[in-house]
Amino acid sequence: MVLILRIVPVYFTPLMFIRVAQQIGNGESPQLHHQWVPLEQISPQLVRAVIASEDNVFMDHWGFDFNQIEKAVMERQRRHRARGASTISQQTAKNVFLIPQGSFIRKGFEAYFTVLIELMWGKERIMEVYLNSIEMGDGIYGAESVAQLHFDKPAKKLTAANAATIAATLPNPIRFNSAHPSSYIQRRKSQIMFLMPRMGKIDFLDKKK
Repeated sequence: MVLILRIVPVYFTPLMFIRVAQQIGNGESPQLHHQWVPLEQISPQLVRAVIASEDNVFMDHWGFDFNQIEKAVMERQRRHRARGASTISQQTAKNVFLIPQGSFIRKGFEAYFTVLIELMWGKERIMEVYLNSIEMGDGIYGAESVAQLHFDKPAKKLTAANAATIAATLPNPIRFNSAHPSSYIQRRKSQIMFLMPRMGKIDFLDKKK
């Protein structure tokens, strides 16, 4: 599957099926908005925004940010509360190949698939799949769908402000809505916009210039 999805678009993920099942179980009409587009049709601003927000060492690691993992462990020991430390690569592996579950077995498979996609896909393909598969709203998956539904434009034309707003909601896209950002999301958006031009070199974006 990893080899196949190196080339074939990811049209469905386990989370999409789970969300639809939950909607039906709650007596709601199922909502699933997803449209795959190549990375060339997604604004580079969104790439920079998600790296600034979710994984600022994305271009430098091999799937795992051990500094963040160490901080997460220390914080859990102090506060007895989990802190997110997943990289974009880990999130992509989880979204595409696994069901959302907190078991140690699932974490083991997540690590396994993270290593595989880092080796077989590379950063550009990981980012392409991530931006096409991640949940970005209630029933909304991927950059093209959220751009059309929340900003009335294609993903290629998202501005830096649009991109930062989307990235600000990613920790909880069901609770937070990029079309109607709360004051908290507006603050996160400002922080992300400050970081975006200060990101290091992103090879696969620079080579397209």
